[in-house]
Amino acid sequence: MTLYTQADNNKRLTWIYISGFLVFVIGVGYVFAGAMGNSWILYGAVIFSVLMSFGSYWWSDKIVLGMSGAKEVNHDNARELYHLVENLCITAGLPLPKIYIIEDSAPNAFATGRDPEHGVICFTTGIIQKLEKAELEGVIAHELSHIGNRDILLSTVIVVLVGFVTLLADWFRHWAFWGGKSDDNGGGQFRIFLMILAIILSILAPIAVMLMQLAISRKREFLADASGALLTRYPEGLARALEKISADSEPLEAANRATAHLYIANPFKGKKMSKLFQTHPPIEERVKILRGMDL
Repeated sequence: MTLYTQADNNKRLTWIYISGFLVFVIGVGYVFAGAMGNSWILYGAVIFSVLMSFGSYWWSDKIVLGMSGAKEVNHDNARELYHLVENLCITAGLPLPKIYIIEDSAPNAFATGRDPEHGVICFTTGIIQKLEKAELEGVIAHELSHIGNRDILLSTVIVVLVGFVTLLADWFRHWAFWGGKSDDNGGGQFRIFLMILAIILSILAPIAVMLMQLAISRKREFLADASGALLTRYPEGLARALEKISADSEPLEAANRATAHLYIANPFKGKKMSKLFQTHPPIEERVKILRGMDL
């Protein structure tokens, strides 16, 4: 498989997942609205989720950088890193993002920013010190690909949908628990069917949308790997970087559960979990795919 077909395949699968996600969310909303007999519940949940996620999207870079304790650097105090980022931006046709550093010896990096014009790439001091130039270029190209692919926008849309389903399920459980009554007494057996289905979905739907969100996140990581390798024309550099980051045993102290999905690799060390609940694909799988690609 070539880098081009790998990138195209991941884009296609991502949009298939998103389409399925949207259909599922609309179906869940229909069932809850039908069971409660009140379509205004849907409108309220949508508006609330959109407003909350819009705020998170608009100020996401400031929030994440503040939580991580990152400091901005420039050409004068990080000349070599600045030139690496600048050269790859020229190749990718992207505006130069702001560059930030986290004082932490654990090797890792992430990108944020609501669009390419407001892009940010953040590196730990550990990744700068421990990676060779070609490996660091692979990491930079991966993060620039996230910016170029507008993954922050995509993840915000997904968060809106996840928040919508979770909020709606929570409202329905409270409504059912307190003996809520429907405004529409018609419907007969179909209304009873919707009520039973809604009770089941109120428990399972939030789990299902979270798993869909994680699946899309993993596909975007594969896409960023392939796009980054296309940018440098040297997939081995990123493969070696991922191996070094994964092999390093030091956990990233600046990371937390809210920001972990942004990093190029899982910042928490020694915590094994099912692949279904991982924000990133296994490093071994990513490295295998990178090394199996042809330019």
